[in-house]
Amino acid sequence: MYQIILCFLTAFILTYIAIPSIINIAKVKKLTDEPGERTSHSKSIPTLGGIGIFAGVLFSIILWTPFQVFGNLQYILCAFVIIFLVGAKDDILPLTPYKKMLGQVFAAAILVFKANIRISSFYGIFGIQELPMWFSIIFSLFTILVIINAFNLIDGINTLCASTGVLICVTLGYWFKETDQVVLSIISFALVGSLIAFMKFNISPAKIFMGDTGSMLVGTICAILAISFIEVNKTMEPSELKIISAPAFTIAILFIPLYDTLRVFIIRIFNGRSPFTPDKQHIHHVLISLGMNHLQATSLLISVNTIVIMMTFSLIELGNFNLLVMILVLGCTFSAVIHFLVKRSPKGLLL
Repeated sequence: MYQIILCFLTAFILTYIAIPSIINIAKVKKLTDEPGERTSHSKSIPTLGGIGIFAGVLFSIILWTPFQVFGNLQYILCAFVIIFLVGAKDDILPLTPYKKMLGQVFAAAILVFKANIRISSFYGIFGIQELPMWFSIIFSLFTILVIINAFNLIDGINTLCASTGVLICVTLGYWFKETDQVVLSIISFALVGSLIAFMKFNISPAKIFMGDTGSMLVGTICAILAISFIEVNKTMEPSELKIISAPAFTIAILFIPLYDTLRVFIIRIFNGRSPFTPDKQHIHHVLISLGMNHLQATSLLISVNTIVIMMTFSLIELGNFNLLVMILVLGCTFSAVIHFLVKRSPKGLLL
């Protein structure tokens, strides 16, 4: 337990100390995000907060992970470095989507092939249990890429990506602690410490954004934790800590990032546009247009995610398929409510 506390504190302190210097350097070198049609800020803001998050997480993990349980952590750290380099390059000199995706695929391949972060079963969903190796690899790569980009997409208003990361890592990190998964628990709470420190400077009015460096790192870590959570539950002996519907519960934990990504993709396709075309259809943009400020929109979305987690956990005995249907219904209901508010508020005033 003391290692987890020290890991959290180390990441928090290092990130908290590093961010002000990063802000000053970014302003001097003009490494800022300028206001535009798709942004919700009105002045230039530094975008290199992810560097501080990366530094806090990496240093804390290396310092406090017991050497005897280091295991595959070296490969996970290698993936972090790749994501950091791709994100930092994109924040300073924007990459083409192709090059950005190539870097993400490389990091995901390290996790799947070297760290063995891989989904090996469908838990009986659609009658499928164990997956063939080739399909397991492809599906795991796809899952990691989806989660990374889902966090990249929700990073559109202050503290949303960071708050979502904290919620997910606290939920999974606590479970990993209780099940003696030391490395995964340390990774979880290292990110929590860094994100909480970062939010001090990101809450409105924001002094800095995390940029792709931060959002992709948060997505990578959450993908690792999510897949590991599913796989650890698969191999666990029956106990009070075993989650019998782990895949559905994992989707509930990742509800807001996955829901928003699926929602905007459907809207874009329905409107005859590429699902990868950027716009302001994300759920946080819609909430802002309804008159909410950044803190209100973030609080609502985190509350919705928390409610979905609690409902899924309380009904965990229903099984994966039934829970997935329930989560889908909750997502559709939330979308219907938002659509109703938009229709009733043509001038962007929240009713």
